[in-house]
Amino acid sequence: MKELIFYSLSSGSSGNCYYIGSQSKGILIDAGIPARQTRKFLEENNISIEAVMAVLISHNHSDHTRGLEVLARRHHIPVFTTRKVWDSINIHRKNIPGPCIREIRLEKEFTLADMKIITFAVSHDAPETIGFHICMDDNRITIATDLGYISETAALYINKARLLVIEANYDETMLSEGRYPYFLKKRISSDQGHLSNKQTSEFLANTLSANLSHICLAHLSIKNNSPEKARLTLENTLLEKGIKQNDRPEIYVLNRNKPTPPISLTS
Repeated sequence: MKELIFYSLSSGSSGNCYYIGSQSKGILIDAGIPARQTRKFLEENNISIEAVMAVLISHNHSDHTRGLEVLARRHHIPVFTTRKVWDSINIHRKNIPGPCIREIRLEKEFTLADMKIITFAVSHDAPETIGFHICMDDNRITIATDLGYISETAALYINKARLLVIEANYDETMLSEGRYPYFLKKRISSDQGHLSNKQTSEFLANTLSANLSHICLAHLSIKNNSPEKARLTLENTLLEKGIKQNDRPEIYVLNRNKPTPPISLTS
């Protein structure tokens, strides 16, 4: 029996970092929290920092790269992302050692820690932003956060997932009535911004796959959303589509500033 662990260390605008693999080896998706915090959170779940074989970076924003330099320089962990993302990160300013820099190409499969990985483009206000589809036998995890809309390509990988990590960034009413300036509200709600609770819920309700067993709502805004609103919007939307509770995947709302208990997939 093979086990694949998904472990969210932090998910939100203040920092994003996920561990995928086993107790003995795996990868990090993004490094948006300090490296010492990453190490602490991993050790709390009996995972050593030495188990991390690579860090994969989705885009250049600081809530996804804050801890990257220390992980690469001090712990000698290789970092994988596309050429466009590397160029936008500014490697020299980050002081990332040359041997740690690894370039990947969109929709070209590669293998790390016994997992097959494919990256795909998503729409966000960065020079390039990527999602991840990670497979170990029948265990399939898709991570799609920081996207303003779900393209056909993103939908393809989302619909393959057994465990889906998808953005539910804001509640539309909270954003509209909140104190953010107009230009920022416009940016967040644009096709290069973030997904709302409503957008994510309607997409999932309309395309729910029989293979999907876990939905993890991620990257919630601290000022324009709440875990209760994100979960309730999804549950109510599924109910409106006639999808009863017993027929639904398990729903998780990932914590912003602390780990969410690990989820284990077996095959």
